[in-house]
Amino acid sequence: MAGTGSIGRRAALAAGMALLAAPALAQEKLAQEKWPDGPIRFIGIFPPGGGTDILSRIWCNQMSEVCGEQFIVENRSGSAGNIGTEAIARATPDGRSIGLASVAPLAIAPTLYKRLPFDVHRDFTWLGGLWKLPNLLVVHPDVPARTVPELIALVKANPGKYSYASSGSGTTVHLSGAAFAARAGLDMVHVPYRGGAPAHVDLLAGRVHMIFDNIPQALQEAREGRVRALAVTSAQRVPQAPEIPAMAEFLPGFEITSWAGVMGPAGLPPGMVRRIAERSGQALASRELAARYAENGATVWAASPEEFARFRAAEERAFAPIIEASGARVD
Repeated sequence: MAGTGSIGRRAALAAGMALLAAPALAQEKLAQEKWPDGPIRFIGIFPPGGGTDILSRIWCNQMSEVCGEQFIVENRSGSAGNIGTEAIARATPDGRSIGLASVAPLAIAPTLYKRLPFDVHRDFTWLGGLWKLPNLLVVHPDVPARTVPELIALVKANPGKYSYASSGSGTTVHLSGAAFAARAGLDMVHVPYRGGAPAHVDLLAGRVHMIFDNIPQALQEAREGRVRALAVTSAQRVPQAPEIPAMAEFLPGFEITSWAGVMGPAGLPPGMVRRIAERSGQALASRELAARYAENGATVWAASPEEFARFRAAEERAFAPIIEASGARVD
């Protein structure tokens, strides 16, 4: 049995260690409460100019106003968002580098790809939701179809002739086209790009025939008469374009909606997570931000970190059967 002197020495040692740790803990708490205390790098996972990039910059600009520090977008595109997502996972967990959390790499890729350079269940800290938006099917004006039924009949009569572009394999843009082809029994060619912007360049040039893109850019081009809009992929018509039917009106139950949030690498301190979530909530409460989101076809989605984590996991489960049915899995 240890003597009372030994117990006393251990207690004194523990007390001394606590005293030494107290200043470090206090300093860490102060750093978390001061976030951000310098410029923040926001890793965008798709190329400049696309719908997600536009919406990301709207949020970053509002965060700069709320926080009094610059939020600088750094686009790391490629592999349907997987390259940028890996960059977020590899960032130092000090709050100075955060990035876009997107449906493609976080809810689709885990089923679509056999191997990924990150683990969605281990490598990230969820910080909250940002927006939701549907996709919009648009076709080049030379495509002789003005409705979804006409397009289905046209493609069925010409198997393998018509192509649909996407912002990369594994995006909702890709899976919307794949699901459409599977549901309607169509033989179409998928042409993946490194993002929505380059895909639209080829669409407008007539090198591909259609795209199921995020609504902001596709709707703008449709209103300018450069493409023809046929359907949105949400369950119902959208307020921004009530004249455009929902795909579910022709293929009952069809619904694929894009979403995005903000995340950091694993290991961000809980106090910092709360601070970032609070600041993001303030930015998303801005009427100006909501109006600019609406202009670009999106709605504000101010999910908490906990709500976001649960939603992401549910989306991964929901997309799995769609991917299996589409035959889009990549070994």
